[in-house]
Order: sequence, then C-alpha cells, then structure tokens
Amino acid sequence: MKKSKFLPLVVVAALFTSSCENMSPGENAAVVGGVAGAVTGGVLALAGVDPGITIPVAAGAALLAGGAAYIVSKQQATKRQEEIALQNARAAEAKLLAQQKKASSSGSVAKKTTKKPKYIAVDTVASEQSPAKSKQVMIYDTESKRIVGNSVYNLGRQPQPGSEAKYDMMTAQYVGR
Repeated sequence: MKKSKFLPLVVVAALFTSSCENMSPGENAAVVGGVAGAVTGGVLALAGVDPGITIPVAAGAALLAGGAAYIVSKQQATKRQEEIALQNARAAEAKLLAQQKKASSSGSVAKKTTKKPKYIAVDTVASEQSPAKSKQVMIYDTESKRIVGNSVYNLGRQPQPGSEAKYDMMTAQYVGR
C-alpha cells in the first residue's frame, strides 16, 4: 500500500500540468496523455497485473485523456478578447431574457421551467497566441454580470449552440455570439 501514496501526487501534477496556459491543443494532449498513460501503467504494474493487459490499458488511457485534452486548451485573454467576449455575452444574455419572457407569456409549462444558466460560453476573437483552426470562447457569469477569470478557451471543434461543456470547474452553456 505504500506505493499507492504517490498516486494523488501524480494526479494533482497531471491536473496542474493539463491546464497550463499558452499550450497548443496538441501540446496539451501530449502532456496529459503521457501522464495518464504512465500513471495507469504504473498503478497496474505495481498491482502485479500482467504486462499483456497493462500495456494496452495504459495506451488506451493515454489516448482517451490526450483526446479529451486536445479538444480544449486555454490561454490568457488579451484586453480585446475580453472586450469582445463581454459585448457578445451581454447580447446573448439579452436574447436569453427575451426568450424567457416570450416563453412565460405563451403559457407553456415546459417553457416556463427553462431558466437562465449561471455560466454561458461566448465567442471571442482569436489572438496571435491562439492555435490555428480553433474556436475561442470565454465564460460569462450571468449572476455577477462579469467574465469569469482571464482565460480564453481554445476549442478544437465548434460547439452546438445550447450545448453544455465543462470549463475548468464550471459547466457553461455555449451561446456563441
């Protein structure tokens, strides 16, 4: 059991490293995938699992973690990115409020239960540090009426409007512009 005390340290190091700012999605995927594969393989090897099982499972863990890390990377926002995100967030919030008013006046029970999300992911512009062919979003808190933090999330693929995703510790609904 002594050997398993290192697992929390490795997991914390992996989480810390995976959220490094200014890393491209590919670099993020390589770091996270490598750490996930090494940790998985190490734990299985320490437990005495046959190498014929350990190696494929560790490789699968690396691919899965690396693929997830490739989808989202982040960087520090520029002043312009923050300004554009704030403009888009205010416009999106006004649109959400108008939809809520319309739903409540229509009398539909299903529509009345729709509530405004706490966090929304809004589009912003790319900067020089943004990876090519990625979508940039920032998170807006609809209760405090502020952009959350100073991070721009570089998405490897375009999200569907209305879809939810996890950004660090927040779940935000993507609204686009």
